Amino acid sequence: MLVRTWNLFHGNANPPERSAFLEQMVRLACADTPDVVCLQEVPVWAIRELRGWSGMTAFGEVAARPSLGPFPSTAGVGRALTSLDHGFLRSAFTGQANAVLVGEGLRCGDASALVLNSRGFRRAQARWLGLDLVARLAWARERRVCQAVRVTDGDGRTILVGNLHATSYRPDERLADAELLRAAAFVDGLAAAGEPVALCGDFNVTAARSRTLSDLCSAEWGFAGPGPGIDHVLVRGARASELLSWPEERRVVHGRVLSDHAPLEVTIE
Repeated sequence: MLVRTWNLFHGNANPPERSAFLEQMVRLACADTPDVVCLQEVPVWAIRELRGWSGMTAFGEVAARPSLGPFPSTAGVGRALTSLDHGFLRSAFTGQANAVLVGEGLRCGDASALVLNSRGFRRAQARWLGLDLVARLAWARERRVCQAVRVTDGDGRTILVGNLHATSYRPDERLADAELLRAAAFVDGLAAAGEPVALCGDFNVTAARSRTLSDLCSAEWGFAGPGPGIDHVLVRGARASELLSWPEERRVVHGRVLSDHAPLEVTIE
């Protein structure tokens, strides 16, 4: 089973341009018929388009809802405003979502999601971590979620796939670390005894700087496969290939580098 993850950068090229290339990105990510694709930074309006672009079953989960400043908006309004300059506006009006795409020949079972930085969790962790007011406000700025989808192959074997995009707050990466631990506990609680788990996404922490990643890759948790950067595919309960990061030329279309992240993938036996 080929499992891939990609932060789509809201459809922007790198460096960003006025136009977006979201459809091209999704089609590129799915062109070689992977089994599972986990996506982050998907504009909310695009959730309904994912199945048509990818040819795969799509599970979208809204993290940040479309808005006009402090006021709620709609996906259509957000899309129209952002079309004026995708590179400058990014997710200012569109909101953003995560998505899990599942290929043909695979059955999809339970799908659920957890808000990683809910108010109660932030309050408890802020006291534990001793966060100042600036950090507390930054953590509340944008909702973050972890998805979980159970996938069954033709032989009846299942794997639980988790997909998350953790908070990016460079002054204190413990915020992302706390969300990652919560996501891991979430998928661990959903997994059946002995069921393989793949935890994927943009964790916004590196293995070298993350206490949580170190713990998850210990014998106690049993995950393996952290990436060299902030994007990861962690696998537990099954043998997996070495993590592969796409070379830059593989995501160049018409001379543009798509996204500021490279897709990562593993093959799970």
